[in-house]
Amino acid sequence: MKKDFMFTSESVTEGHPDKLCDQISDAIVDRFLQQDPYSRVITECAVSTGIVFIAARFEPNANVDFTNVARQVIERVGYEQKEFNSKTCSILTSLRELPADRYHLFNETSLSDAEIEQITVNNQATVFGFACNQTYTLMPLPIWLAHKLAKQISEVRREKILTYLTPDGKTQVGVEYKNRQPDRIHSITVIASQNKPAKPDLQQLQDDIREAVIHPVFEDEDIKPDEHTRIFINPDGPFIKGGPAAHSGLTGRKNAIDTYGEYSKHSGSALSGKDPIRIDRVGAYAARYAAKNVVAAKLADECEVQLSYSIGLARPVSIQVETFGTGKISDEEITTLLEKHFDFRLAGIVKQFNLRNLPSLAKGGFYRKLAAYGHMGRVDMELPWEQIDKISVF
Repeated sequence: MKKDFMFTSESVTEGHPDKLCDQISDAIVDRFLQQDPYSRVITECAVSTGIVFIAARFEPNANVDFTNVARQVIERVGYEQKEFNSKTCSILTSLRELPADRYHLFNETSLSDAEIEQITVNNQATVFGFACNQTYTLMPLPIWLAHKLAKQISEVRREKILTYLTPDGKTQVGVEYKNRQPDRIHSITVIASQNKPAKPDLQQLQDDIREAVIHPVFEDEDIKPDEHTRIFINPDGPFIKGGPAAHSGLTGRKNAIDTYGEYSKHSGSALSGKDPIRIDRVGAYAARYAAKNVVAAKLADECEVQLSYSIGLARPVSIQVETFGTGKISDEEITTLLEKHFDFRLAGIVKQFNLRNLPSLAKGGFYRKLAAYGHMGRVDMELPWEQIDKISVF
């Protein structure tokens, strides 16, 4: 295992076309669950110049206006360009009703343990959860910083501090590690799109981004850029307009950004656009919950939890733990503790995290907010899988 290395992670703003698609897909999931918490829905979205395409499969037990939901998300994100905006874009839909499935119409709050054992998963998946002691959120530092920069770009645009920015942007942070701990900031890249014509000029843009985005993000960080940190701001020159008018987007195409920035493994399955009965979504949350509690309990400095599910079974067919040589006890002992004290069964996860009711309890929906800036390590949302209430069992 490498001890000294450099690692980079990227993030994107909420206006990036892929993230726009994730938000539309999850806003539709929110709307279904707000009307009926037992709704089943799977939604994918694609965007391009002036076009939004939505493909959805759902049980017809809720009345959702897909087109209206998509237009609301586009407007909220801030697209007002002539080439792409909420009022004039064309929205195409391909909708198919799912057959009725009473098997998953269970009320998890009233199920006994034996009944939870009878609720099996309906798709196969291998999911990963990760935590480490590099940040107070127990997330890897590169993705944590990349998300902070991306959110700051959106913040200065919304607050009209940099009025010329459009919703689309990218960030990347490189961190040098010594003995598997962050040592210094190697590089920072920020790509921000501007209105057409490009105003201000590139030099002014670079100065503004340094002052309004980079400096505030690192103000409270323990590790800050130094004189040797390489900083790139729109290194290819002006990025005009951006968004769907410049590059297309697709639901589920930013899995690393949604999770751990490639510092740890992640599932190949998208997280967004799926109701809570999909184990490839909720299993990833349960795995993060387990890994975070292991690190919070100081059993390891880093912990990766892998859960493998097979159709027709309630429990994972495999639970594996990897602590990369940082464990205070063996990985096998940690695995045994997880099997004993954590419920990785589908109905158990849905019950513990209250996943069907969160869209009704959270103002403005729940899953849509997850769809930008990561599903893990959030401090702006109260996420049940981010709780460290299991440390006492270790």
